[in-house]
Parts: sequence; C-alpha cells; structure tokens
Amino acid sequence: MLRRIWARIKGFFAGLRGFKWNRNIGIDLGTATVLVYVQGKGIVLQEPSVVAIDTETDRILKVGREAQQMLGRTPGNITAVRPLRDGVISQYEVTLKMIQYFIRRASGNLFFPPNVMICIPSGITEVEERAVLDAAREAGARKTYLIEEPKAAAIGAGLKIDEPDGNMVVDIGGGTTDIAVLSLGGVVVSESIKVAGDKFDEAIKKYVRKQHGVLIGDQTAEYIKKKIGAVIDYPESQVVKVKGRCAQRGLPREIVVSSSEMRKALEEPLSAIMAAIHAVVERTPPELIGDILKNGIVMTGGGSLLYNFDRYIARITGIPTRVAKDAVSCVAIGTGLSLDHLEQLREGTLNLSKERKVRL
Repeated sequence: MLRRIWARIKGFFAGLRGFKWNRNIGIDLGTATVLVYVQGKGIVLQEPSVVAIDTETDRILKVGREAQQMLGRTPGNITAVRPLRDGVISQYEVTLKMIQYFIRRASGNLFFPPNVMICIPSGITEVEERAVLDAAREAGARKTYLIEEPKAAAIGAGLKIDEPDGNMVVDIGGGTTDIAVLSLGGVVVSESIKVAGDKFDEAIKKYVRKQHGVLIGDQTAEYIKKKIGAVIDYPESQVVKVKGRCAQRGLPREIVVSSSEMRKALEEPLSAIMAAIHAVVERTPPELIGDILKNGIVMTGGGSLLYNFDRYIARITGIPTRVAKDAVSCVAIGTGLSLDHLEQLREGTLNLSKERKVRL
C-alpha cells in the first residue's frame, strides 16, 4: 500500500517537471500589428490588430489574421474593427478581448498568470496609460509593466543606451511615429506624432481618388505602399495594377499606379515626420549632437521600410541614417529583452517615471 502511494507521489512530482509555472510575456501592442514575445522563446506571435464582432450578439468571432481577411467583406451583422487608433485604445472592451486572446495563445497552459510588459508610445497620456494597464490586468496579467516605444526600439536594434553616448531612434509604426534621443539609459528628448503607416495608406487612397478617379480600400492602399512605396524613386520606375470602383460611374475599374507617383502621394505625411525629427534635433543638448552625428539615426518599424526613406532623412538632416535589421520586430524584441530586468527594475532598462505595477 505504501509503495503504491509513494509511486503515485513520485509520478505526480515527475509530471510537474515539465509543467510551465510562469513565463513573462512582452507585447508590442501596435495599431496595425500585435507582436508577442515570450521570455526564453522569442517572438511567438505576429498578428494584425483586428477583431471581428457579431453586432447582434456582441460576440467576438475572430481575432488577428482571420479577422483581417474580413475587413470590407462582412455582412450586416458582422463588423471587423481595429480597436487601436493612433497608438492608443479606441475601443476598450474589444481591445481587452484581443489582449486576452493573445496572452492565452502565447502562454498556453500556465499554472500562474504571466507578468506582462506592454510597449506604449512616448506621448501617451496618463488616462491612456491607465486604459492599457487595466485592459492587461483584466485580460489575465499578474503584473503589468509599461515601456516606451523608442526605448524598446533602441534595445531591440542593439543600441547601447546605458552608456553616456547619444543615440537617436525614429520608430514609424502603424499609428504613431516616435522619435527620441537616448543617453545613459533614459530618454533625453522625444516627440510622438500620430502620423505613420495608417496615414501613408490614407494619403495613397486620397491620391488615387484625385488623380485616377478610383476609390480603393485600406488593404489595396497598403498593398500599393508595400509593393512600390518610395520616398526617393527607384532607379527604374515600378508599377502595380490595382482594382477599385470608378468614382463617377460606380463600376469596377483597373488602373496602373507607378512608384514615381508615391513621392507625390506621401508628401504630406512625410513632411510631418520630417518636422518632428527637426523638432527633436533642435531640442537636443549640444553635447549629444556630436554623438548623433557619429552614431547616426536608426530607423525602426514597418514605416521605415519605404524605399530610400533612410536616404531621404540623411539628405535633409545631414545625419547618417540607417534602417535597423529586422526593423518590424525591433520594438517587440526590445520589450522582450527588458523582461530580464523586471525584478531589479533597473533604471535605464525601464522608464521608472512611466512604469506602473498592477496587482490583482
């Protein structure tokens, strides 16, 4: 009898060896895309920030890539929405369900709820911070921490931000562009504007309607941007064929859009980003300007992948500029790497003026 009991006890503890008790999670909660980093595993999820809802029952139907496929194609009782706008939560309950979905998918069978670190724009307000923290807590996070996007981007790009040396980062996401100068582990000067990838898409839609008389959707505009979007034209002009609805006749129509047209289409949002970069440079202490001229500007985020964007910034500012390796994932990687310092809360890895800790 005792042997059988002892065998069961040993079997129970043997089973616990492979059980996951807790695992910290980093989330790049982007306007266009959510990336989830699991400590010890790296980026495990990269999904669009889209949720499909049944409006009659208020039930979540799909989240992420499956929901994105429904954009512009849903019947009357289903709506596909992006619950984050301009880098902040615009629909709280939907965002809550989305975060909950991604935490569950990333954490799997955890005995304890995970600690979660979420990346936020540098210009976020206290009210917007609280909305992010509350959503993460209600979604199942044990403790929630915040880190600013430019700091996470710099860490993810491999910059040594803890040293007494100036580094400048331009992170262009879906909803916001965050520009910051970092030194000694902190943000010295920063600027956050609500002009980024989404505004690029809107500018392309507006241009196509004005110049070609055709109405196109968000996904078509994004397709054009990714295929031939350029700030300085290609050596040989690139073209794409897209379909839309004729603004006058209301019938389907196919048109050809060239890369040379993109420079005109994107002129307004590009001017806004350049004005923000100039504003940060002007407010940067003279001691750090020399460092930035030496180290250059590092670009991260999906918006930085527009063809020759780095050359465009370097030409106007006179500061060497480069696009970081794996620019799209830099913020998520930086957020994930910061998870190693949750217990110490070491200044320079986390921004202690922004960090909040939420207990259940």
